[in-house]
Amino acid sequence: MFFTYVLLSEKSGKFYVGHTEDLTARLDRHNNGFVVSTRNKGPWKIVYSEKFRTKAEANRRELEIKSKKSIKYIETLISNNS
Repeated sequence: MFFTYVLLSEKSGKFYVGHTEDLTARLDRHNNGFVVSTRNKGPWKIVYSEKFRTKAEANRRELEIKSKKSIKYIETLISNNS
């Protein structure tokens, strides 16, 4: 199982979108400074995720979300999920 996820920085209020096979391990990597693009910008928390059968599907969804270039779109995903 693969996931597309959205993280929220508790420090800056910014979002990060990615995909992974293991959400828990990936969040740990973000929060422990192993991901260059999120280093020193956390702590991070998962605010949204979707499951996919393949890595390609999860990657495609990540790119779709990023292509919107819209915080409003991400906030809508999050609010519709809760």
